[in-house]
Amino acid sequence: MRQEARLPLLVAVPVLAALLALALPAQAQWKWRDANGRLTVSDLPPPRGTPDKDILQRPETVVLRPPAAAASAASAAASAAAPAPAAAQDPELQARRQAAEQQKAAQEKAAADRVAAQRAENCQRARSHLAALESGQRVARTNSRGELEVLDDRGRAEETRAARAVIASDCR
Repeated sequence: MRQEARLPLLVAVPVLAALLALALPAQAQWKWRDANGRLTVSDLPPPRGTPDKDILQRPETVVLRPPAAAASAASAAASAAAPAPAAAQDPELQARRQAAEQQKAAQEKAAADRVAAQRAENCQRARSHLAALESGQRVARTNSRGELEVLDDRGRAEETRAARAVIASDCR
């Protein structure tokens, strides 16, 4: 075959392929009427807030999914309401989930233990302070200027009230 005879064939094949590609329908075609009533065709979905009655055509391959927050809430509710059979779940996933729950429970218990220890210490200090106040011995405290001042009867009554309030809240 001669060079001049192959040239039209080399040009015709890509042109024919391009025409065939243009003739094929688009994979994801959306059609809707916008707010002004104009017909819009796109491979992208219509903007949020477009009423369903105005969407004239949806692509067949699109899977409608709820927004991420609603999907996660729905999946959490579904997993809590009806757990999947143990055979259908991944054992490694179950083991990781169980380990995470145990770790969370251990952290919560450690935090509760720290709070209980702090309350016990506050209770012990308040009781010993109350005992010192009620013993009648002289009690002094440092004021805001760093000076030592001895409590009078009014100051002793205020300190006694504060110590009893701490005992009431922390000594249970």
